[in-house]
Order: sequence, then C-alpha cells, then structure tokens
Amino acid sequence: MKTGWATKGGLSTASTLIAGCLMAATTVTAADLKTENVVLITTDGLRWQEVFTGAEKELISKTPGGVADVPTLESKYWRETPEERRAALLPFFWNTIAREGQLFGNLDKGSSSKITNTMKFSYPGYNEILTGFFDPRIDSNAKKPNENFTVLEWLHRKPAFDGKVAAYSAWDVTPYIINRERCQFPVMGGWEPLPEPNPNPRQQLLNELIADTTRPNSAEVIDSILYQAAREHLERHKPRVMYIGFLETDAWGHAGRYDNLLTSANAVDQYIQRIWELLQSIDQYRDKTTLIISTDHGRGTGPTDWKNHGKTIVGCEEMWMAFLGPDTPPLGERTNCDPVTQSQIAATLAAFLGEDYHAAEPRSGAVISDVLPPKP
Repeated sequence: MKTGWATKGGLSTASTLIAGCLMAATTVTAADLKTENVVLITTDGLRWQEVFTGAEKELISKTPGGVADVPTLESKYWRETPEERRAALLPFFWNTIAREGQLFGNLDKGSSSKITNTMKFSYPGYNEILTGFFDPRIDSNAKKPNENFTVLEWLHRKPAFDGKVAAYSAWDVTPYIINRERCQFPVMGGWEPLPEPNPNPRQQLLNELIADTTRPNSAEVIDSILYQAAREHLERHKPRVMYIGFLETDAWGHAGRYDNLLTSANAVDQYIQRIWELLQSIDQYRDKTTLIISTDHGRGTGPTDWKNHGKTIVGCEEMWMAFLGPDTPPLGERTNCDPVTQSQIAATLAAFLGEDYHAAEPRSGAVISDVLPPKP
C-alpha cells in the first residue's frame, strides 16, 4: 500500500451481473463511430465523495485534515451545497463533462461504480482497469512484470494501432503493470527520463527537471512534470491511444494533508481541461477523440480512514468514472442506473475504436453500452 510520499510499495465474474443500462457487449462498429482516438486518464485514489460532493467540511481542519491554512482552503473550496462545492473543486468535470458527457459513481444518487478486485490498492486496480479483470495472483505493489496483456498492448498489436500507443504515469511501477519490455510502445513511469530517443528542446528541459528536482520520494514523479511530459508526447507524436496516470491525489491523502489533496485534484481537473483543449486544436483529434477518466481505488471515511485504502478499509471499493467524446450521449451525472465496474473500462475503451476486446478476453467486463451510441 502506498503511504503518503513513501514508495508505493479466481478471476472476476462480477461483469456477468451487469444488466439494464449496461446491457451486453455492443455491436456498434468503427463505421458507426466518430471516435478515432482515446485518451485514458486516471488520478490515483481520488474518492467519489470529492468528485460528487466536493470538499468535506470535517477535513477542512488542522485535525483531522492536516490543513495548514484553514481560512484560505475554505475560501477556495467550501460552499453551502454539494453542487457548488464540486464545481469549485473540479470545474471542468462539472461545467463540461457533466453537460457533454457522462459520470458514474454518485452513491447518493443511485449510481454505483466499484472495483471488482478484493485488494483495494494500486497494482491490482490498474491491472483491472487495463486488462478488464481481477487477477488474484496480483496481491502486492511489487515491481513484477504483468503476465496479463493490457488492452493497450492488445490494440498495439493490431496494424491500425502499431506505433500509435503510449503510456505516461507518475508511478514507477506502471512500466511493470503494462509490461514495458514486452509491449514495445513508449512507457514512462516515475522519475525517469522521457521515453524519447530524440528529445526536442522542451523534452530536454523536462529531463533536466526530472534529474534536478528534489524528490518527495523515489517512486512518484510530481504531477506537473508528468502532465508536461505526456502533453509533449501527445502533441509531438499524436498517438491514437494514450494512457496518462496522475498520482498526487493519493500521495497527499496518505500524507494526511487534505489541503494538498484538494489542490492536487483541482490541478488534475485543469490538466484534463488543457488536454481536452489541445485535442480540439489538432485536426487528428478534433471531434474524433474520447476521454475516459477514472481512478484505481477509493478511500475510507472518517477522521482516520480518509487517508487510507486496502483490504481492511471499508468503502475504498467505491470509485467513479467519466466519459467525454463525440459518441457518448450527453446524459451527464448518472442517477438511479445499474452499476458499472472498473473491469468494464478496458472493453469500453476498445469499443470506442470499433474493437471487441471483450470477445478476445472473455474474463474482461462487458462494454458499458450507455456511453456509446445506440446500436444501429
């Protein structure tokens, strides 16, 4: 389990229970879709409570929130209603995604989004996101190459995506989760140079910052550097499929600093907005790209457990996901619908590109049909 700024230290059958608004795997083909590119973004350990209800009053405090300047944090993020609070914290989520896309996971409004793995920490969560199933052999955050093929690698092996997939993560375990040595596409993880054989001046500067910056720990590069590195790869190489993994929302939670957690969540919202605006400025991506945004796990509640997650922590199986793109019906915040699971992200990502990952990997969760256009 990750601990603040310290180093991040039977297969699922849940998808067979998904029905109703999820239905079975879609038969929508590439010809029916406007999406030609997908960017998957995660922000580690961000609770559904902050996403859907904004800042929590009890935690805007020196104890138990570890807040250095309570009045300033209150002025930034405290509002009287959940709707006002969440918009203050995550304006792009609530001014754009909630109007033009879909969000799942507000338990207060009958929308459940859960992990299917029982571990409730990062390697199992990212494996579930990227492969579509829980592998009980993955029971730690150890740097072991993943034996499972991710949907990223599955797509990369297809001619249409060969050389057009990339993954940038703030965590140095991610190259093992994706199995960089086997997958043969660019993967960045933690405090390492950019995976760029011929760096341009901007990438050279980023490499210098990575080498020169004092590191809060040896495993987790700060999100601002990760964002700039991922953005430069996106702009320079224009992959069709890209994964970007932010981390500080989890690290500051473990550190017991609710002020920095909120600041990091707000920053990720801004990064996502800037990525979306960049995509809309490039011909290859404009009106042809879908964003999928989620997290690897939730966290507990109360004065202590908000900092933590893991097998013994109640509530951190609850997570959330969001979709924005030209094929997703603009249903906004989902309410009173059937549940979704983390295991469905992989197949849904592929389905946006007209590919049937669920058929190729039956252990994966079924496609979330509601975020795709109706079957013809």
